[in-house]
Amino acid sequence: MKTLKSLLLGAGLGLSISGAAVAQDTIKVGVLHSLSGTMAISETTLKDTVLMMIDAQNKKGGLLGKQLEAVVVDPASDWPLFAEKARELLTVSNVAVTFGCWTSVSRKSVLPVYEELNGLLFYPVQYEGEESSKNVFYTGAAPNQQAIPATDYFLNELGVQKFALLGTDYVYPRTTNNILESYLLSKGIAKEDIFVNYTPFGHSDWSKIVADVVALGADGKKVGVISTINGDANIGFYKELAAAGISADDIPVVAFSVGEEELSGLDTSNLVGHLAAWNYFQSADTPENAAFIEQWKTFAGPDRVTNDPMEATMIGFQMWVAAVEKAGTTDVDAVRAAMYGLEVPNLTGGMAKMLPNHHLTKPVLIGEIRADGQFDIVSQTEPVAGDAWTDFLPESAVLESDWPGLGCGMYNKDTKTCVQLTSNY
Repeated sequence: MKTLKSLLLGAGLGLSISGAAVAQDTIKVGVLHSLSGTMAISETTLKDTVLMMIDAQNKKGGLLGKQLEAVVVDPASDWPLFAEKARELLTVSNVAVTFGCWTSVSRKSVLPVYEELNGLLFYPVQYEGEESSKNVFYTGAAPNQQAIPATDYFLNELGVQKFALLGTDYVYPRTTNNILESYLLSKGIAKEDIFVNYTPFGHSDWSKIVADVVALGADGKKVGVISTINGDANIGFYKELAAAGISADDIPVVAFSVGEEELSGLDTSNLVGHLAAWNYFQSADTPENAAFIEQWKTFAGPDRVTNDPMEATMIGFQMWVAAVEKAGTTDVDAVRAAMYGLEVPNLTGGMAKMLPNHHLTKPVLIGEIRADGQFDIVSQTEPVAGDAWTDFLPESAVLESDWPGLGCGMYNKDTKTCVQLTSNY
């Protein structure tokens, strides 16, 4: 019996060692997106996108001779839980990189964790700017790559004279609208012609707010809505617009958080002509986009649509892979240093380049909603360099971010001092 026990123990140890070897033979990739709660409508697709990219990379032979292993967690649209799950990914799962977050409040929640533990986060969604962390690469749009060009489109192309800035009540809409209000004032729009309103996540009763927007145009001036409403609250907002008989000709809406995925759950027949501003639409007619759409439908199903944060996720993933290959390691400091100046194809026919401020070059597209839930692209710019600090807030206009050159994401050009100076460079 003693011999048998020894043999069994030896076999067990052998299996354990073998299992550990297998575990060490993979590179773990964290996926930090809400799969439940109010933001699941948007974030679940990004989880699937990362899984698709990992699957494709593994079929190519993996990375540095190892297979990639996804570690998926669900922070459930709970902002403190994002920080807990981030710490779990970095300290328990020991992930080499994380792709995650949608709302800025979730990103702000995890930021101290990634900076404390020197983790690496790729953030794939448009946001308010006013941030540049050495531990985050921002592959979504900064305000000068979405909000400002969309406002210019309202002013110059549609002749909008009064603006309703409607947002969900958290940091991204509030900061973006502060920037836009300052920008509109600089363009000669009177303060009384700018209506600002915030609602909670998941807000559903839009009747009074829509009535207030309609009343804004009682003097006959053209009204436009700039929407930073996020998550499933958009469903109620657009339904109320339709119920009130408001068309895009009456009061156009340009949304910054509504794309193909969100529209796939709506009756869009009454939304035709309303707008969205992104850096990618599924309707972009390029060979790169056709290949991406085919890859996605093969992986996720023929009825699934693509959207802008998916492209930003793809670009970030491909850049991370290229940086790891360039550095020859997944070490965060080495990968970060290898990221600067990297270029990968975007899906609209150009190249995305990583800048010293951890932002990308991105084209700006304006799309009109079609009855089928897709967008007609009515405007497209050349690639615009993402600006971490806006020129339209006095306290930010004096700041710049240059991590490889200055080792700083918040350098004051007037005082020549850095608030975030780090010894990691």
